[in-house]
Amino acid sequence: MRSLSRALEVFAELQRAERPQRLSDLARACGMSLPTTLRILRVLQDFGMVSQTDKSYRIGPAVLPAARSYLENDPLVVSSRPILQQLATQTGLTASLYTRLGYERILVARVDGDAPLRYDLPLGKRLPLTSGAAGKILLAPASPEELQEAVEAAIGAGHEGKTFTLEELRSRLPAADADHAYSADERATGVLSVAVAIPHRSGQPTESISLTSPVEAAGEDTLRVAVPELKRAAARLAELLEGSVY
Repeated sequence: MRSLSRALEVFAELQRAERPQRLSDLARACGMSLPTTLRILRVLQDFGMVSQTDKSYRIGPAVLPAARSYLENDPLVVSSRPILQQLATQTGLTASLYTRLGYERILVARVDGDAPLRYDLPLGKRLPLTSGAAGKILLAPASPEELQEAVEAAIGAGHEGKTFTLEELRSRLPAADADHAYSADERATGVLSVAVAIPHRSGQPTESISLTSPVEAAGEDTLRVAVPELKRAAARLAELLEGSVY
């Protein structure tokens, strides 16, 4: 199991990378020796999970069939599409759905609003929980211990600088009982976002829905006014997911 865990660590690091990674960089980021990292990469290559060009490694083509199967069959993604479409149509804002993966979040569905965003955020992108409304709302009810772990994980993954502290994280988060989170210029300059957590029967939400807009198309008041509609969408999605693994 330790070998499997190490392989998944290397695979996750390649997912975070914006460009192909050298062996030495992967070994350092994962805290492994060069020989161990190389053995893992060779196994992942054998299964098409990793590709190599010269001395650099990147995600391989075998991830595409897995991604296609997830997007076509996962109850969360399938159920969310008409809800996000309606939300974007009613508000004119970009509606997005995120799911938590450890101390990161992943964009799993998005419907563009009337005004295009200033950046391209592809499906499957690993993002921090420590910045952006959709991440912060999932951390809001966390214990002090979990928040400290989130700080350390964000630094380790390169989402935050090495001087990032628990106090700084707490200053960003909404109150533990808040019904929404708001962000401005946190992950991308000139972008505003508001998000709510999707209710979960366990009491620990792992998904969130956000509305996002460039600053020239909407202001904070516009986004906050849309919170009731956002909450209704989250509640509707939670209802549709009852009885599934979520």
